[in-house]
Amino acid sequence: MSEPNTAAAPPAGEPTLPQLLSGVLQQLPGLVSDRVHLLALELRRAGIALSRLLMLGAAALVLAATAWLALWVGLTAAMLAAGLGWGWALLVVLGLNSLAAALAFGKACAWAQQLGLPATLRHLTAAPSTATGTSHEPH
Repeated sequence: MSEPNTAAAPPAGEPTLPQLLSGVLQQLPGLVSDRVHLLALELRRAGIALSRLLMLGAAALVLAATAWLALWVGLTAAMLAAGLGWGWALLVVLGLNSLAAALAFGKACAWAQQLGLPATLRHLTAAPSTATGTSHEPH
């Protein structure tokens, strides 16, 4: 007795590989269209959320600025009540605010260097040839 050839034909009712591929190709435009529509809806929603965040950030900035001014008016009034003259009180306020601004500016400049993605650039840039004798690699 010989064994029957089971790989000759698929059982009845199951689709063949060409039929499956044809079905996938027919459904592909609908799948892509659904994904693009979802992306468009989410981008619109993200845009609205971003605009709300910007408006709230601007409002918070105005409120923080007025609070900062009120703080310094109160400190100046306290210095005047303690007997310090107007000129000296304003000089103290100016000096402290200038120092804080300089520290913030220095920190911002240090962080700005990270915007250039230096580690990624070093990793993705080809090393110069050793024929020139210069190398950017650490020794």
